[in-house]
Amino acid sequence: MEKIGDLLGHAPIIPVLTLDGAADGVPVARALVAGGLPVLEVTLRTAGALEAVRAITGEVPGALVGVGTVIEPAQFVTAERAGACFAVSPGHTTALLAAASDSALPYLPGIASVSEAMALAERGYRALKFFPAESCGGVGFLRALQAPLPDLRFCPTGGIDAAKAPDYLALANVACVGGSWPVPATAVRAGDWDRIAALARAARDLRRSAPV
Repeated sequence: MEKIGDLLGHAPIIPVLTLDGAADGVPVARALVAGGLPVLEVTLRTAGALEAVRAITGEVPGALVGVGTVIEPAQFVTAERAGACFAVSPGHTTALLAAASDSALPYLPGIASVSEAMALAERGYRALKFFPAESCGGVGFLRALQAPLPDLRFCPTGGIDAAKAPDYLALANVACVGGSWPVPATAVRAGDWDRIAALARAARDLRRSAPV
């Protein structure tokens, strides 16, 4: 649980990636790392996702690649075998929490309500994913949690882009933001790795204003 907090502190943005396999995963990861975003979340939404994780882990120095959209307990085992260094889920269940406790992978469970955040805090979790952020109250929701739940830190994801991210990053209880905008599908299809690196640099350089 402490290790996931360390991972969230590496950069202000965690790119959320949907990859077909090694062929697009490796160059995308290289471009993101070169642009200053080393922590990458590969969603388990494609048949080639774990192949991409294995390839990035083996071929991209500096990449800290984890898996997202973890919705089944067995995915902790397959992700760990593929070389992932953390796991993220959009929500959480009793079965997922049990699997996480048996796994060596640092785990970022998702919440969408105050009660869910409190329940995970009771279990010792201090870093949580807030998803889907824009649909569930966004910046205002997280700002409201600062006083009653001051020990929790969040990675909001869902509907956030480069224009909205700074408002989240200005909050004292936001460790980082997850989003797919640094890796547009058009750039991946075109093999425009320079564009992805430039978007990564811009995301890396998002500055926090005074906490609000």
